[in-house]
Amino acid sequence: MSRCPVVHFDHNSPEHAADPVGAYRALRATHPVAWTEAHGGYWVLSDYESVFEAARDDYTFSSARSPHGGEGLSVVIPKTPMVLHIPIEIDPPDFRKYRKLVNMLTAPAAVGRMLDMIEHYTRWFIDRVIETGECDFAEIIGVPSIVTIDWLGLPVDEWERYSSAHRATLAAFTDSPEYRRAVEVDLPYLHKQMADVITERRQNPADDAISFLVRQEVDGRPLTDDEVFSIVDLLISGGVGTTASLVGQTLVWLYQHQDVRQRLIDDPSLLDRAIEEFLRYFSPTQALARTVTKDVEFKGCPMKAGDRVLLSWASANRDEKAGFDDPDELNIDRWPNRHTAFGIGQHRCAGSHLGRAMAKSLIGQILERMPDYTIDLDGLVRYARQGVNIGFHKIPARFTPGPRRLPRDDQAK
Repeated sequence: MSRCPVVHFDHNSPEHAADPVGAYRALRATHPVAWTEAHGGYWVLSDYESVFEAARDDYTFSSARSPHGGEGLSVVIPKTPMVLHIPIEIDPPDFRKYRKLVNMLTAPAAVGRMLDMIEHYTRWFIDRVIETGECDFAEIIGVPSIVTIDWLGLPVDEWERYSSAHRATLAAFTDSPEYRRAVEVDLPYLHKQMADVITERRQNPADDAISFLVRQEVDGRPLTDDEVFSIVDLLISGGVGTTASLVGQTLVWLYQHQDVRQRLIDDPSLLDRAIEEFLRYFSPTQALARTVTKDVEFKGCPMKAGDRVLLSWASANRDEKAGFDDPDELNIDRWPNRHTAFGIGQHRCAGSHLGRAMAKSLIGQILERMPDYTIDLDGLVRYARQGVNIGFHKIPARFTPGPRRLPRDDQAK
């Protein structure tokens, strides 16, 4: 049985990075389920219905590690050389045992206890530049990285290294110096550091997420160091990139649409609903992958066991058939907003509440303290690859200087 249909598509290519929205729009309009020969071949699901159905069927579309598609992280195409990530690379029913532990760390009540830390780091980052009248917003939005590293209990002064290394594995081309440094130098160094902290926390627990995890059990036995490591590495991977991506794109768009920016300045209560629309519109995690477990016909196409499948959250978020009126328009009043930015089904992002809290703090404080900011649009530097995480390396901005809010000698910690 032949593949149906075959399209020219590579979500990691420079061609795709130049216009991800247009590339997915063309697929939805013609072939919402399609096969591409890129990266050894994979299926692309681009309409809401197909993405929704596949994401909720873990028994046919598996997230678990397998030899299909090579070695490495199963939920991206091509796979990256990352350690096993728990629980995103585990399928039900075992998935639930680990997700329950992660949920205890990321539930709304737990995030509520982190709000003071989030607000502090946001003030601290802004204070570093507020008196100068200019900055790179791509540096200001390091807040999610430092919050994640501090919350986990890892050395705070290493936050930039964690951030750049994890971002490079998904946003840099695999033959670039940035990617090679991340994989060959930074990640091995950071992984040893993580392992050392996990070992130390078993002997000397502190008030942090790693200390919590080393005390937890699965199936009546303590979590192993390897299991704790796998959970921590996933939390870092998710924490250091996606919220920064969301905020960076939002700040650029608000500069280009100053009427909407003024509405949010005048009425900050609009921000909660606006963030849901920013999530839908920008989809900071563009797409994730699954592996087919058995021969199956899906939406009229014959998928074989071992086939790799890309589920595009970003494309589903712009599908008119899903009830998104004028989906290519950003409307901060859009409600309800059944976006897929955090995924769908049991593997839906556990960090959604934390991500929202950090985005609200960053966008809210920047609009309050830098309300007249301008952005040098010609100076924007996008990630080279836009297939998984979409965002900017540089966002040069200017604004009217303002006063600091923390003591001058206040440190990040």
